[in-house]
Amino acid sequence: MIINLISGPRNISTALMYAFAQHSKIKVVDEPFYAHYLIQTGLDHPGKEETIASMSSDVVEILDDIRSLDKKYEIVFLKNMAHHHIGLDWSYLKDIKNVFLIRNPKQLIASFAQVINDPTLQDIGLKHEADILDYVLEKGAFSPIVIDSNDVLKDPKRNLNYLCAQLNIPFEDRMLTWEKGPIPEDGVWAKSWYKNVHNSTGFSKQKTSERPLPEHCESLLAEAMPYFEKLEKYKIN
Repeated sequence: MIINLISGPRNISTALMYAFAQHSKIKVVDEPFYAHYLIQTGLDHPGKEETIASMSSDVVEILDDIRSLDKKYEIVFLKNMAHHHIGLDWSYLKDIKNVFLIRNPKQLIASFAQVINDPTLQDIGLKHEADILDYVLEKGAFSPIVIDSNDVLKDPKRNLNYLCAQLNIPFEDRMLTWEKGPIPEDGVWAKSWYKNVHNSTGFSKQKTSERPLPEHCESLLAEAMPYFEKLEKYKIN
């Protein structure tokens, strides 16, 4: 079984990857299409050259590697960014279980602006996430699952238990905690993006949740909200 977590940046996607990495039957994969995305867009992200050098950017090769892992492990958990799907053939999404992770865009943008000063709609991935949801609703063999990070943070055990039930996999209490520091599956970009998770031992409210939105990002928030509201309609309760 392949579980595909589709998220925007500055969410709890890394914490969810860490949670699923604790599961006795799951192998996690960190952002397999990141190098592909950086080459496709030419964007100058922190650690760009190191990221490109560390992994394949060939989509066919990446998907072949994922399918090989699927044969080796009972469950494979992919942590993916929605915007990394640019230039991909989305047909691979039809036969896997897709989970869409959303976050209030005001919180997301305020957090992202601390790393990339002037984020765009492409950077935050919400439109891509909504477009992928439409595709999966039309083509997917499995109904998509939408979860809100704020719900997970309010009650991690209840929400992870319910998510696992939706995925038809057993919940394990060990998913709620992990040791401080990186995990072997981290991408090389972890040192630029994963500081909060590396300092954590479980799910906790992010400091960025209360960070004010920079004034120059207000137009981006207005642009992003319709896509968030579309995704929110499908979230599990």
